[in-house]
Amino acid sequence: MSETFVKGTRMGVDVGSVRVGIALTDPDCVLATPHRTVTRDKNRKKRFDVKIITGMCEEFHVVTVYVGLPRSLNGQENRSTEMARHYATALQDRLRSRQCETTVRLVDERLSTVAAHQSLLDAGVSRRHHMDKVDQMAAVTFLQSAIDQGRSTGTEPGFPIDT
Repeated sequence: MSETFVKGTRMGVDVGSVRVGIALTDPDCVLATPHRTVTRDKNRKKRFDVKIITGMCEEFHVVTVYVGLPRSLNGQENRSTEMARHYATALQDRLRSRQCETTVRLVDERLSTVAAHQSLLDAGVSRRHHMDKVDQMAAVTFLQSAIDQGRSTGTEPGFPIDT
C-alpha cells in the first residue's frame, strides 16, 4: 500500500564506506540542497554518525529520510547495496528508539555520484576538492528526484525498510 506524499522536510542520505552525504529539502518540499558530510563510524555499538543524523532529523523535523540504494546499471544488488540497507535499518532502529516519527525509505540512486561529480565540475570545483562535497551532491541528486516524483504522483517514492 502506498503512503501519501505530504509536505514536510525530507532528508537524503548517501551512504559511503568512509563518508555519509546529507541533503535536506525545505519544509514545502520544493528544493533539495546539500547540508553536510559526516564521517562513518565503523564501531557498530557507538554509531556516532547514525546518532548525528537522528539528531538532525529531530532538529529539522524531518518527516522522511531517503537512503540511496546503489544498484548496478542492470538493477542487480551488490556489496554497496547491502551496506546501504544495513545503514538504513540502523538509522530506522535509532529513530524508533528515540520515539521519532521520521520514516526511512530506500530510493534508487543509480548514477547519482556520477551526476554529482559532473555538477561539481560544471560549477568549477576542481577534482581534488570533490571528495568532501560529492557525497552531499549525490544525496541532493536522488533527494530532488524523489521529491519531484512524490509531488507529481502524490505518493511516497521508494520503499520502506523490511524489518
